[in-house]
Amino acid sequence: MKKKMSYLILLLTIIFMVGCTNVEDAPITDVETDSQEVTTVETNKNSEKEETITTVSEKPAVEETTTQRNNELSAGYELIEVDGGDLSGYRRPNVVVDIGYGDREYWAFTNEYGQLVRVIAEEIILQDDSKESVLSSGRYYSDEAKVPGVESDVLDEGHIIADSLGGVSNAYNITPQNSTLNRHGDQAYMEDAIRKADGATNFEAIITYPNTKTQIPSSYKYTYTLRGNVIVDTFDNVNPDKINESLGLTGSKSSESNSSNTSLSKSDDLSSVDTNGNGKVTIKEAKDAGYKMPLTRDHWLYPYMDDRDNDGMVGE
Repeated sequence: MKKKMSYLILLLTIIFMVGCTNVEDAPITDVETDSQEVTTVETNKNSEKEETITTVSEKPAVEETTTQRNNELSAGYELIEVDGGDLSGYRRPNVVVDIGYGDREYWAFTNEYGQLVRVIAEEIILQDDSKESVLSSGRYYSDEAKVPGVESDVLDEGHIIADSLGGVSNAYNITPQNSTLNRHGDQAYMEDAIRKADGATNFEAIITYPNTKTQIPSSYKYTYTLRGNVIVDTFDNVNPDKINESLGLTGSKSSESNSSNTSLSKSDDLSSVDTNGNGKVTIKEAKDAGYKMPLTRDHWLYPYMDDRDNDGMVGE
C-alpha cells in the first residue's frame, strides 16, 4: 500500500511539473503611455527571445505664433502699442511700434534718443476705402502727430508710410519733412510709384538726423521692391526745387508778351530732355534733366524711352 502511494505521489508530481513547463507563454505587453513614446515587449514563440519595439509618436509642429514673431522682431527693443491717431509728438526711446492701419504689420523703431530711425514692412498693402474707415480727405485720421519741428512753415507732418499705403498718423510714422519734398518731390514720387504698382514688398526706410537733439531728419533712404525690381531712393530733407536750381537743372523760359498761355508744350519739354534731338530719351538724359528713376509707363517721358524688359518701368 505504501508502495502504491509513493507511485501515486510521484505520478502527480510529474504531471504538475509537465503542466507548468508546457503552458504556452503569452505575449507580455508593457505599455508606457506619454506624449513621447510607446514601448512594447513581446516574447517570440519560436525564438523564445524578447523583442522590444519602441514607437516614437511625433508631436505636431508648433506654428509660429504672433507673440513669437513679435518677440523675435523686438529683440533689443520694447514692443509697445500706440493708437494710430495719437497726436502726441513724443516718442519713447528704444521701442518698436506697429504703425500699420488695421491688420497691416509695419514696424517702426526708435533709437536711444527717441528718434524714428527705421521702418520696415514685408508687404505694403494699399488703403481700401471700400472696406476701411477713410475720411473724405482720403486719410484715416483728421490730423497727424505734432512731432517737434512740424510747427515750421516749410515743414509738413510727413508720413514715412502714407495713409494711401496703409500707414497711421502717430509720432512713430511722422517726421517733420520739407513741404515741397513731401507734396511734390521724391517722397511724393515714391508713394505714387507704389500706389500705381498696387503695393510693394521688402520695404525699409532708414531715417538719418544731423544730431541727437533734433527730431527733424537730414535725409531718408527707402528700399523696396516693385514688380520684382528692387528700388533704392535716397534724398535729403530739403526743398528739391532749390537744389535743382542750384545745380542748374531748372530754368525759366520767358513767355511772349502776346501769349496768354505761359506753359510749355510737350515738344518743348521733350527738347529740353532729349539733348541730341533724336526723339529718344536715355536714362542719363532724363537724370540730367532732374527726373528721378525709375519712370513708370504713366510718366510722360516713358513713350520716348527704351523699356527693354517691358515691365512698365525704365531705369530701375
